[in-house]
Amino acid sequence: MSRIVVLLAALGASVFVVGTSEYLVSGLLPQVASDLGVSVAAAGQAVTAYALGVVLGGPLLTAATVRVPRRVLAVALLVLFALGNGLCAVAPSYGVLIAGRVVASLSHAAFLTLALMLTTRIVRPDRVGSAIAGVAAGFSVATLLGVPVGVLLGESAGWRTPFALLAGLALVMAVTLGVLLPGGETGATRVRDEVRTVVSRPVLLVVATTAVGMAAVSTVFTYLAPSLRDVAGFGAAAVSGLLVIYGVGSLAGGLVAGRLADRSLEWTVRGTFGGLAVVLVVVALALPWKVGAVAAVLAFGLLASSTTPTLQTLLLKHAGSAPTLAVSVNIAAFNIGIALGSVVGGVVVSGVGTRWTGLVGAVLSVAGLGLSYLALPRPGVRHQDVGHRSAEVGVSR
Repeated sequence: MSRIVVLLAALGASVFVVGTSEYLVSGLLPQVASDLGVSVAAAGQAVTAYALGVVLGGPLLTAATVRVPRRVLAVALLVLFALGNGLCAVAPSYGVLIAGRVVASLSHAAFLTLALMLTTRIVRPDRVGSAIAGVAAGFSVATLLGVPVGVLLGESAGWRTPFALLAGLALVMAVTLGVLLPGGETGATRVRDEVRTVVSRPVLLVVATTAVGMAAVSTVFTYLAPSLRDVAGFGAAAVSGLLVIYGVGSLAGGLVAGRLADRSLEWTVRGTFGGLAVVLVVVALALPWKVGAVAAVLAFGLLASSTTPTLQTLLLKHAGSAPTLAVSVNIAAFNIGIALGSVVGGVVVSGVGTRWTGLVGAVLSVAGLGLSYLALPRPGVRHQDVGHRSAEVGVSR
């Protein structure tokens, strides 16, 4: 196995660890609330605190560390993540739990940005989309496997145990990347160059497309379980199985989209949003029939995660030689879209019921498609080269 494959695998595994932390607490809210003497609603603010840390703190930390050597930064961010989860594991009070979640969240966007930037530097330019999809697949695996396993462990061994395990795994990955990454390589841009890139029109359009696209997905996914139960009539075990099917589709869809983006980024972006709009309409119409609901959930999963590698690749095309802060802001936009979609979906559920979230999600997807047309480079405009030689990070092919 070549060194480049090992490094990509280590980055993907690190993303898996970081991704598992974000939603783990959601499945442990009753235990957390009971142990710390707060309401379930208050315990749920641990999710909000993490999201705010990602959105607000991630870009700031990324900007502050843009010149830090890459190996040092990778290790430091994973150690910070381990510290935050360690605080959660030993939290004697609700306040310490929230503090631990915020500390862990600060490294989230910054580490994902670093992982994606390292990925683009160690692969050929025509493999950037596939490589991003492979590393980002760590998130899909975290949703599909990491969070459910963590919740089961928390139910059997106490809610603090999975947080302690995540802290330990983060330290293992910190040592691994410390060994694999070469020393001496630093960020090549200045903060003002990074800020100038972020506020450019093409990058802002991609960020807006990201937020709207994720809002389309979140509007439906947030309420997918109750829709499958109340509209389609599935039992609890069947709903869990369908969510696994969604996760498998999401993992496969992201990997396929990455490969397609390497061949034709423009058509992949358009096809993703157009296909998502159609599928979300089908979700709303097919829910009352079990067979149709199963097919719709699988198709939804295939397209839901396809936006990640395509939009990140498009962002890198526009960001040119100063992409680091732009990638971090785009990661924050994913979280903003998730939060926005859950609010929009809640309004729909309160007004007309869970079945029709798909129609509203389809409208948002069409809006994302429109934004993507503005965000895509005009014909004849040359893309920026986002690939770098492997020698920049000391990895040989």
